[in-house]
Formats: sequence, structure tokens, C-alpha cells
Amino acid sequence: MSDVFVSYARPDEPRATEVAEALRELGYRVWRDDELPAHRAYAEVIEERLKSAKAVVVLWSAEAARSQWVRSEANCARSAGTLVQATLDGSIPPLPFDQIQCADLTGWDVHAETPGWRKLVASVAELAGTVEDKSPAPARNARRQLAVCVLPFQNMSGEVEQEYFSDGISEDITTDLSKVSALAVTARNTAFQFKGQSVDVCEVARKLDVSHVLEGSVRKAGGRVRITAQLIDGATGDHAWAERYDRDLNDIFAIQDEISKAIVDALKLKLLPEEKKAIEQHGTTNVDAYNLYLMARQYWINGDMGDPRRDERIIRLCRRAIEIDANYPQAWALMALAQSNLRYAYSGNEALDDGMAAAERALSLDPTIAEAYLPRAWHYSVRGRDEEANAELAAALRLNPDSWEVNKEAARIFYRQGRIQDAIELLEKSTGVMESDFTGWGMLAASYLGVGDLPRVQYCARKVIGQVEAALARDPENGSALAGGAISFAAVGQLDRSREWIERALLLDPDNLYMRFNLAWPLVVFFQDKERALELLEPVLAKAGANLIRLVAAERKFEPLREDARFREMLASALDRVGLAQSSTRPVAAQ
Repeated sequence: MSDVFVSYARPDEPRATEVAEALRELGYRVWRDDELPAHRAYAEVIEERLKSAKAVVVLWSAEAARSQWVRSEANCARSAGTLVQATLDGSIPPLPFDQIQCADLTGWDVHAETPGWRKLVASVAELAGTVEDKSPAPARNARRQLAVCVLPFQNMSGEVEQEYFSDGISEDITTDLSKVSALAVTARNTAFQFKGQSVDVCEVARKLDVSHVLEGSVRKAGGRVRITAQLIDGATGDHAWAERYDRDLNDIFAIQDEISKAIVDALKLKLLPEEKKAIEQHGTTNVDAYNLYLMARQYWINGDMGDPRRDERIIRLCRRAIEIDANYPQAWALMALAQSNLRYAYSGNEALDDGMAAAERALSLDPTIAEAYLPRAWHYSVRGRDEEANAELAAALRLNPDSWEVNKEAARIFYRQGRIQDAIELLEKSTGVMESDFTGWGMLAASYLGVGDLPRVQYCARKVIGQVEAALARDPENGSALAGGAISFAAVGQLDRSREWIERALLLDPDNLYMRFNLAWPLVVFFQDKERALELLEPVLAKAGANLIRLVAAERKFEPLREDARFREMLASALDRVGLAQSSTRPVAAQ
């Protein structure tokens, strides 16, 4: 009998064939339904093969999610404990399979050793056992031997508030190693899932399918820093390299360079000249500016998403960093992102800086910073200059296709352009990279609602609820978190709780025009309460700038309001006030 059963939808057969053949190359006995015998019943053979398989690889796609055969086969495998999941097009597996890890084969080249393929093979190996390496391509073996995960370094300073520094060191080393073309490096957010845990390094290596794991610790006190680092062989648990650095804080950049180069040497790799130069570039040589940037970056990643105060803190910290070092491109880029986010996502105040000047400065210093293209894309997008906006997004996606920020902001702009399916694909990627971003999950829910995919709307809504409850535990006055929760409770049918959260959000932040806009559409869609929706929109239409008025005019979820004379009158007045014609707006989603 077969080691591996491959389940797929008929339109995905070419991809399924590639997956099956790649597994056969690794020595597995693979069966899929092209091998059905002519003399036996289809269902009988399928059931027999499913029960005998050690691993059942289910290849999800939009088509597969609609296939009752694929769902049935996945359910049998789930019950038997043999299920291995992969997505071919970035689609999230349907309920209840969305609760199980899923490898990402989007864009997978059968000849490339991508993280998604490594994840799938590792799961198959765990269930079906490893096999003798019969005929894998030499490049594939070489790539597998050169994969590293940088675990978050432990903060040994005795002060929780110093966590940003140890996290920043870990992130910078990850970035440096990613510049080595011969080395596969686990993404920062994947590695940080182990933060604060006592882990078995060999188990981490097996789970992530890497050959080596780097772990360490940071102790910062006064003007001194002590960093320990050890590179561990994931197969044996032996140290491949270890070192302790006890230096002046001003040597922090030299220490990072030495760690990266020592790892390269330990793995017997040869750095190309441009890779060596890239590793040695840090953006700044000033430790004080670097320290402030790390603080700001920590707020950006771990701060309360959706809270304008988060962006205000980041702007202050980055501004101070560039006062110290005016040529620090990363600080300019992060400030630009926060300025753009504050203006276009939360406040609606068009007097605020949109980050364009800071983005231009960042790119003049380092044109390879993908995130610095995003404020420029927004600047063009809100002015209706879509072609220029899309050129900026293309540059950002080309420079860093796996960036959380790049995928999320590109999705927001595509949504405004009516490119809902494109927005969905990017948001699925961004939420996979940064699962704690409830605003991203909320945007994904709204996008799924735009294409009528209610099961996925509810899946995303449940994700939002879990994240906003954690955010509100830290800060009960986070109005954006309350609004996100209110919308999500409505999406899953908890209307009483949703209405309670709507009122709390408005009580805490009544002048937040973007929040009022976001709360109005669920009142229309889920409550059919047009009157309350109009009450929320009235100050928006009376005070908001052109960007938000354009969104109100174009939002298809407000279609039921267009029958109301009061809404038509308020909207016409608002469009006239900001200098927009009715014809300049267009739907951004189709119900």
C-alpha cells in the first residue's frame, strides 16, 4: 500500500501531479486517483487507499474548498490523524480544517526548496517515516543542509522594558543572514512564536525543517553589553559554534557583524562581495539613534494595533533618532509608515503629515527599503492616481514580497481600487506573517464579505475577536479594538454583544471619523439599522476630508442607504464641500 495519498480538486491536477512526483523523488510511494483500476468502484478504492495511507496530503485551493470529495477525504484523514495540508493559491482551508497548520505552496517551483515545501515534507516524514534518499536533486539536498532559525535572544537585563533591545538584536541578525544567498533563514515572525518558551532545539529544527538553530542572550547595563550566541546542529544537538561578547555598547554593530560572519564560517559558506557589504550596512553607527529606533520598531510590531497613540509614539521616537543621525534611512522609513498610517487609517485629519517627505528622504538614503514606498503609494492613491500608486506597490512587493507591511498596505489600496480578489490574496499572506494584527484580519473579513464568502468572513471575525480581547486586556480604552470587536461579533451573529461594543467605542472615541465609518457598515449589513448608521455617518459627512468622503461614496455596503433622501443629501453636500464630483467615486466592493 501507499505511504502518501494526495487529495485535490480536478482543476488542480497539474499541480497535484507535480507534488506527487516530487514526493516520489524523495522515495515515497504516492497514490492519487489517476491510478484507479477499471474493474472496481471509485468510492471503494478511495476508502481503501485513505485508510491504508500513512499520510494524506490535501491540496487546498478555492476549487478544492468547494469540492465535497476533497472535504470528505480531508475529514477522514483528520479523524485518522494522517492529515497534511497545503494551500496551492493562498486560500485558507475551510472549517474545521482551518484549525490545523497548513503549508503554503503558492508560487512553489517544483525544483525549489521553499519554506512551504519543507514544511509539507517534514509533516509527511513525521507520519510516513523518513525514506532512503533515492534520487533527490543535489541542489535540493544542499539547500536543506543550509537552513537556519534565529530564535529570539533572551533578555538577561533584569528589566522587562529592555526586551525591545534583545528582540531587535535577534531581528537584525536574522536580516543579516537573509542577505546570504546560499542560506535559507526562517522568517522573524515564525521564529518569534517560540519567544519566552523553554524549547528543545532539535524539536524546533525538526518542526521548522532547518539544519541549524541560533540561540543566545543579551544583557545590557549602562554602557556595556554582553551577548552570548551559540549555533546548534538541529540533528545532533551539538554546538557548531559558540561565543560570548563582553563589550562597550558602542561595539554593538561590530558584534552583530562578527556573529553573522562566524555563522557563515561555521557553515563553510563563502560570502559574495556584495553580501559581505550588505551585512556590514546598519543604517547608522550611532548607538543612541539605534536604541531609539529599536524602541519604535517594538511599538510598531507589538504595540496595540489600531490605536493612534501607538503611531504617535513611533513618530516621536523616530524623530528623535533622526535628530541624532539625520542619515538613518530605517528611522526615516518607519516614521513615514507611522505618519501615513495615522493619517489614512485612523484619524481622517488631512492636516496631518502623510509621510511622503520622510519616505522620500529614506529612499534617497537607501532605495532598497521596501516599506518606504508605501507612503508614496498612499499619497498617489488618495488623489486618484492609481497607475502611479501601483508602480510604487510593485516596487515594494519586488523588494520584499514577504513583508507584513507591504502586503497589508498593498491590499488596502487594491481594495479601494475594487481589486478585491487581489486584496484577499495579499491579506491572507500578511495575516499569516503577523497573526496578531487584528486590523488585517478585519480587512480580510470585509474583503471576503465583498465577494460573498460568509464562512471565511466568520473565520476572520473569530480571529479578530481573540486578538482584540487581548488588546483590550492591555488597554480597555482602545477604541479601534472595540470597533473591530463590534464588527466581528456582528459577523458571527452575536448582535447584542456587538451593539454593546459599538456604544462603548463611541463613548470612548466619539470624534474618530474613521471608526464611525467602519461601525456604520455593519449596522447596515448585519443589523439592517439604517437610522443608527446614518447617525454615525452624519458627523463623518459633515467634517471628514476628501479621502474618507470618497470611501463613503464608493462603499457598496452602503447601497441600502442610497434610497434614503437624507443620506443622498448629506453625501452630495460632503462631495461638494471637498471638491469631488459624484462621477469621481466608484464601488470598492461588490456584495
